[in-house]
Amino acid sequence: MWPTATARRHEVVLPAKASSAMRFQSNQNNLNVQNNPIAQKDFNRLIYGDNLLAMQALLAGDPATGLPSLRGKVDLIYIDPPFDSKADYRTKLTLPGGDISQKPTTIEQFAYADTWKDGTVSYLRMLYPRLVLMRELLSDHGSIYVHIDWHVGHYVKVLMDEIFGKENFVNEIVWHYPSMSRTDTFFPRKHDCIYCYAKDNDNRVFNADDELVREKYAETTVSRANYAAGFNNDVAGYLKSDTKLSDDVWTIGHVKSKNEIVNYATQKPEKLLQRIIAASSNEGDLVCDFFGGSGTTAAVAERLGRRWITSDIGKPATLVMRKRLIDQEVKPFLYQAIGDYQKEMLHGTRLFKSIGDLSQVVMQLYGAIPFTTDQVLDRNFGFIKDERTLVYVDSPNKLTGRATLRRASEATQSLLGGGWKRCIVLAWNFSFDISTAIEEYKQTVEVLVIPPDLLDKLKKQEPKNLYGKVRFSGLQYLTLHPIEKQETADGDVLTVRLKDYVQLSPENIPLDDKDREAVRRLMAEDPLALIEYWSIDPDYDGQTFRSTWQDYRENTAQDHDPLHCVYRADLTVPHRDSRAVCVKAVDVFGFESVVVERV
Repeated sequence: MWPTATARRHEVVLPAKASSAMRFQSNQNNLNVQNNPIAQKDFNRLIYGDNLLAMQALLAGDPATGLPSLRGKVDLIYIDPPFDSKADYRTKLTLPGGDISQKPTTIEQFAYADTWKDGTVSYLRMLYPRLVLMRELLSDHGSIYVHIDWHVGHYVKVLMDEIFGKENFVNEIVWHYPSMSRTDTFFPRKHDCIYCYAKDNDNRVFNADDELVREKYAETTVSRANYAAGFNNDVAGYLKSDTKLSDDVWTIGHVKSKNEIVNYATQKPEKLLQRIIAASSNEGDLVCDFFGGSGTTAAVAERLGRRWITSDIGKPATLVMRKRLIDQEVKPFLYQAIGDYQKEMLHGTRLFKSIGDLSQVVMQLYGAIPFTTDQVLDRNFGFIKDERTLVYVDSPNKLTGRATLRRASEATQSLLGGGWKRCIVLAWNFSFDISTAIEEYKQTVEVLVIPPDLLDKLKKQEPKNLYGKVRFSGLQYLTLHPIEKQETADGDVLTVRLKDYVQLSPENIPLDDKDREAVRRLMAEDPLALIEYWSIDPDYDGQTFRSTWQDYRENTAQDHDPLHCVYRADLTVPHRDSRAVCVKAVDVFGFESVVVERV
């Protein structure tokens, strides 16, 4: 099943990036979203989170939203898992004033640490259950391609033989890429291996002649102005080759076309995925990639008329994929966030016997004093001595939102006779409405973020060794200028303008000291430059965010500035006397902020 209802987020993305006109005609009839848009079975999906949880969810389905189980429904899987424990997983961010390097997020660090803590054995422990789930997802005529190199390839082949059966082995494909590297100690390494297995070798799809598919691919590519010369020349060259699929050694160069490069370190060329998808699936089939990376699989699957699901545990990868798909003007797709690092960490390690025990440790690390059970039965409450200030520690199993803040505010008037000046809420995870809830209760409630790596630290150190060393910071939030509405003959013109962005404290972002200082300066001088992406739902229903307009930093159609978004959008929408406008922003580090304003 999906994690608890509050732990998953659904967003329907209707690609409509900012243009020079800066106007968007919203028409519900054209959005292909009914009363329950998530239940649209033909939605492609981009999933952020651990692929183990994502695949479990896909297998189980979700009765609450009408999403069916995909057991035996996936026609092709391609994965490109990490190869080497020594890889540098930092992400380079280009900001006004220079580049900085972001270390992996807490959830990524947790995943990588588990993947490599015992070397190859840990890697195989990570991969084995995921391959088992992939087999359950595959249809009877489906195939799986596992892209790997010399570090662990031979071990992975043994796993594949066991899970899929030696009799279902199809090919060991050699991807040979030209290279200028030289060495005096061994032959230069210039290839990866891709192991292909079938769910059932007697029933698998295999298109031996993909000429028609390649012609269609070239036509759809040529037709897109924003995907021009470099890649088109590459495809044209490919079409001159033999019309039959090549043998099991494929000479395909690395990504070079500037129109294909998305600045992702392990990006694979579209030609490679085009060959795989054309050979082992048909139009309308479902293609999945559970180590999505730069999004090449989804991008190519879309062009070839396939349905797709892609996922990644990295927030930077998710942002890269999202922007790439919007640039490609793909069909509407579903964005889902699944899994919760703190929750998984708590349950996986059994650090504490109860949530109350953890709450009291967090409270003391903050410098508060827990109430005794004789004073207050709820062990999540404490106080700061001599300040008449309450402290409430929320559970890592919950998303903190309006209900929690309302309870904290009421406690200032009722707990032990009332008379408290304020209540500080310490929380791990936050609901969609947290920004508006903070504004609503700001007179009596302050919200602070519990460091996302605290559970990891508590796993390694006694709490007493962390006193005075744990920093709690304010939650990031976005503010808007008042939304303006002008009634016209064509409908209401909504003018939405970003006002300010307050970033999570740099102390709680995985950065080196010099980069942390650079972020502090930017926060003070140009805070909106930290916005990587923002989007608008002009008719938010309180449940599903429909991203009907988007802009992001690399989109230069409006302002010719790759380092800033535009900060104003004019949307023409059908007239309504009252509507809720929801604005969602994601900063360069992947932190989300949401504002809902009624117009």
